[in-house]
Amino acid sequence: MNGQQTTLLITLTGPDRPGVTSRLFGILAGHPLRVLDIEQVVIRGKLVLGVLLGCDTPPDLTGIHAAVSGLAADLGMDAEITAGSGRAETPARNGRLHVTLLGSPLRPAAIGTVAGRIAASGANIDRIGRLAQRPVTCIEMDVSGGDPVALRADLASAAVEVGIDVAVQRSGLHRRALRLVVMDVDSTLITGEVIDLLAARAGCAPEVAKVTSAAMRGELDFASSLRERVALLAGLDAGVIDEVRRELRLTSGARTLIRTLAELGYKFGIVSGGFIQVIGPLAAELGIGYVAANELGIEAGKLTGRVVGPVIDRAAKADALRGFARDAGVPLSQTVAIGDGANDLDMIAAAGLGVAFNAKPAVRDAADTSVSVPYLDAVLYLLGISSEDVAAEEPLSVATRFGPR
Repeated sequence: MNGQQTTLLITLTGPDRPGVTSRLFGILAGHPLRVLDIEQVVIRGKLVLGVLLGCDTPPDLTGIHAAVSGLAADLGMDAEITAGSGRAETPARNGRLHVTLLGSPLRPAAIGTVAGRIAASGANIDRIGRLAQRPVTCIEMDVSGGDPVALRADLASAAVEVGIDVAVQRSGLHRRALRLVVMDVDSTLITGEVIDLLAARAGCAPEVAKVTSAAMRGELDFASSLRERVALLAGLDAGVIDEVRRELRLTSGARTLIRTLAELGYKFGIVSGGFIQVIGPLAAELGIGYVAANELGIEAGKLTGRVVGPVIDRAAKADALRGFARDAGVPLSQTVAIGDGANDLDMIAAAGLGVAFNAKPAVRDAADTSVSVPYLDAVLYLLGISSEDVAAEEPLSVATRFGPR
């Protein structure tokens, strides 16, 4: 044998209804056929079902055509049957990748640009499916024959051009393996900056905000800038920590992200240049097991204006990620780091998947992918989890307050 076989491609198109697939395969069961591939898609009630079949002996094309055409007519559908030839064994495709597109909105031009870049690279789109529709539209492409490094760089520039987010990840079992997710806190897990909330009560908000902005852009050494800002808080009543804690607001979708992944067995950590007295209770309330943050000095019920112990800076965040991973028994390749500022760069670089969340340009450029929509649970789609898989208690677009409800 030369390895060639007759193949049949059967395509049914028309209104979706229960039993289409079972009736088609019931007809095909009477013929000596082997299923090589199958794809079924339903869009707004319209079904497209494609089945590729192999035949080791000459098939009864007339009988198959008559039976399938009769079924299609009975169901009010269109049928197409194409005969061809192919190898007995389909060769494995190399370089299988997942390309995820996020947009709000996601326009045809954006998909066309990304698809064009994929084709120009020599890769092929094997399958496209939708993971979410509202408030963010997310589609995922299964791509074969692509170089992940080159394609990631090319699609990153395309994403900037068309105003969407694009992630390129290798396919395989590792994508479904349990992971450790480590998040920054200020402007990632929560909206705003904790130290700015403290500064507002100390009457030094403009001075602190100026230093914070420069530090997040990477223009100042974080450790020294933190000490400079904390010094401005000296003498503030420690009771304001409880007030600030009650004022914290989670980023929209944060609870959904954490709850969904926790139910799947994922583990969580937070690392912050903020303060353990504020975010420690937040982590406990959310069921987050790993926490690293700075500690405010307090004496006689007042803030001393000093930081106790080593500063959690850029390098310390990456060290915390590695330490959390060791304790959780998760390899670094299975970690996900999410952050927005220059202080998160080392952590994002160390993780298996680095995600820039509504981040500064330098962070977006350094991360594996970015999320530019204001919904933290959009990260779920990067992990291949669709909106239909998520039983959310609150709408994605509604911010959730930390504190009594």
